[in-house]
Amino acid sequence: MCLRPKPAPATDGHAVNDQACVHERIGAVRARIARAAARVGRSPDAVRLVAVSKTWPAESVRGAAAAGQIDFGENRVQEALQKIEATAGLPLRWHLVGHLQSNKARRAAAAFHLIHSIDRPELLRALDGAAADAGASPGILLQVDLAGEATKHGAALDSLEALVEAALECRAARLQGLMLLPPFLEDPEDARPYFRRLRELRDELAGRGVHPAALGELSMGMSHDFEVAIEEGATIVRIGTAIFGTRG
Repeated sequence: MCLRPKPAPATDGHAVNDQACVHERIGAVRARIARAAARVGRSPDAVRLVAVSKTWPAESVRGAAAAGQIDFGENRVQEALQKIEATAGLPLRWHLVGHLQSNKARRAAAAFHLIHSIDRPELLRALDGAAADAGASPGILLQVDLAGEATKHGAALDSLEALVEAALECRAARLQGLMLLPPFLEDPEDARPYFRRLRELRDELAGRGVHPAALGELSMGMSHDFEVAIEEGATIVRIGTAIFGTRG
């Protein structure tokens, strides 16, 4: 077990991870993914691990990439663009997992493989227009609000179907599924109803005729609850602390 949960300071003032520790943590997370998938008869290959590298420098991304990690998640467009440039020689896929403002849509459209946080029509239109102008075709997930927390974003249930219909009409952006950010609950089991409900929503939309290719991804589960999310059908888990540790 890695006994170095906090990063050491780097000479440039940023904190960096111990690379051996990051390797160990990625291996441990992948083993937990495999066990969770096995408990419900799923293949671990059906679950994509996104390493959330927000607030960590490009050196940390490089360390995780050396352990075979390909998918990385960022919360802020500007921070992500700096890391994308700094790691341009690596075959990485970048995900925007944080809230996206409409005025950042143009920069995000061409930079990310998958944008997890589309939650309103005006943002969808801005992103799709920017993607079309840039000749890009980013994947998008629709963020659903199941808890009604004032501090979090997401489409309300009564507006989700209309947002799905709008997403299916996009010229460039490609709808690929749904995303959920449930309340933080100390017991991961308490988050299970939220994960289950997102899966049920996906199935309900499919039952109304939405093509399965537009609903293939369920992005749900973070460091403290991803195993429960996998048991409920997650295809993408977004893991930060369990890989990179805590800030020093």
